[in-house]
Amino acid sequence: MSGSTRGIKGGMSRSGGLREEIAKHASRIREYALGYGLDPFDTSFELIDHDELNEVAAYGGFPTRYPHWRFGMHYEELEKGYSFGLQKIYELVINNDPCTAYLMKSNSMVDQKLVISHVYGHSDFFKHNYWFSQTNRKMLDQMANHGTRLRRYVEKFGETVVEDFLDACMSIENLIDTHSVYSPKKRKPSERVEDLEREVTPRKIRSKEYMDRFMNPREFVDRQKKAIEDEIAKKRKLPEHPEKDVLLFLLDHAPLDNWQRDVLAIVRDEAYYFAPQGMTKIMNEGWASYWHSRIMTEKVLCDAEVIDYAEHHAGTLGTRPGVLNPYKVGIELYRDIEERWDKGRFGSDWERCDNMQQRREWDLKLGLGKKKIFEVRMIHNDLTFIDEFLTKEFCERHELFVFRHNPQTNRMEIADREFAKVKEQLLFRLTNSGYPIIRVEDGNFRNRGELKLTHQHAGLDLDGKEGRDTLKNLFKVWKRPVHIETQVEGEKKLLSFDGEKVAEEAVEGE
Repeated sequence: MSGSTRGIKGGMSRSGGLREEIAKHASRIREYALGYGLDPFDTSFELIDHDELNEVAAYGGFPTRYPHWRFGMHYEELEKGYSFGLQKIYELVINNDPCTAYLMKSNSMVDQKLVISHVYGHSDFFKHNYWFSQTNRKMLDQMANHGTRLRRYVEKFGETVVEDFLDACMSIENLIDTHSVYSPKKRKPSERVEDLEREVTPRKIRSKEYMDRFMNPREFVDRQKKAIEDEIAKKRKLPEHPEKDVLLFLLDHAPLDNWQRDVLAIVRDEAYYFAPQGMTKIMNEGWASYWHSRIMTEKVLCDAEVIDYAEHHAGTLGTRPGVLNPYKVGIELYRDIEERWDKGRFGSDWERCDNMQQRREWDLKLGLGKKKIFEVRMIHNDLTFIDEFLTKEFCERHELFVFRHNPQTNRMEIADREFAKVKEQLLFRLTNSGYPIIRVEDGNFRNRGELKLTHQHAGLDLDGKEGRDTLKNLFKVWKRPVHIETQVEGEKKLLSFDGEKVAEEAVEGE
């Protein structure tokens, strides 16, 4: 087994005794984690003050990241939440090799031990979950490199110019194809249309001149010619097929200066790095919570710490109306999977059993639960996790339901308790990490070099304001009119921005 605790860093006004004590606990907890079968990255813990932790969190965990006003706004939000006692960051862990985690100095020792146990769960998940396998494991260095390049552009072209373009890029950072990195297609060099046009003359079957009209009848020649013309028209279409990775299309085809292309590439690179975190939020937090619960209650806690631990653990798993707590759903689903596979509550025999008494007492004593949850941790993301393992019994036990706004009472009310509806709603929220699915349809729309995108409508209209803002920011990158085809209240519409105003027109039926 690989991995180690690389020490506790960070200067403190108090004596170094706290740092040494935490280092001892971290080393001991790591041994417990390895004993349970976890295999985390080497992990470095850094002790910092609450304002420093809020600052690092505002930068997404990367203090050397490029500066941007959005990070400043996030910092102010975190700082006010902490000052007013509304929220507190207990830990921050970075997907890197070695893994870096930040601990708040002011936390009690029981909180430090809980956080360290939680961090090792995250680190193991980062290392072994398939959906993190394509991420850059040296992202701390890469982020510093990104920051250096952005600062250089600011010095050369001016803060206002660079920030305005960076704003546009960051506003469309979710327009990527998150699954493309797991089955990358080899990008073929595009054939020039001129080369194809040289082949417009169809090939004929060689024959004597007097036999030509029999060997190459007019219908045959016309079919060959039309096939070639269709192929040329297909190659002229840009892209050849709808492209979900909008940022990649813009990188390849937008009329950008070199520095602008680099800024867009930086935003896209970071978007792909953070994408698996959005795709596995429930699984990742559930896995870390599962293991901090077991390590703390079975190995680490002393009698005097039980009450404090229970209070903070309950706070982590607490739920409130209208909010899906990924920690709670994740840990409970892992526990449910473990119990089901320990007792053999899966397979055709279990599914066919309709005797409720037998189902309640069902226990084949297979003991496969631990093996199963490690397998699940390795191959699934939130979407497949919920689709594969959410059961009717689980929903009933945890009282999951669908709620909607009632315009008559102006209140959120329970709309459905049916298992199929609950699962459908959860899967809908998790699809594409909750973002609308947008594709590039045509980079030469109306033969005028304009950009046309399509929105894959799934029963929910685009947010009007965000849609308009997205068009305006795409215009800054494409530098020509931009259009998006979508549905508004059941009717197909084409939303457009030409650099001056947003227009809307009906799309004729296809």
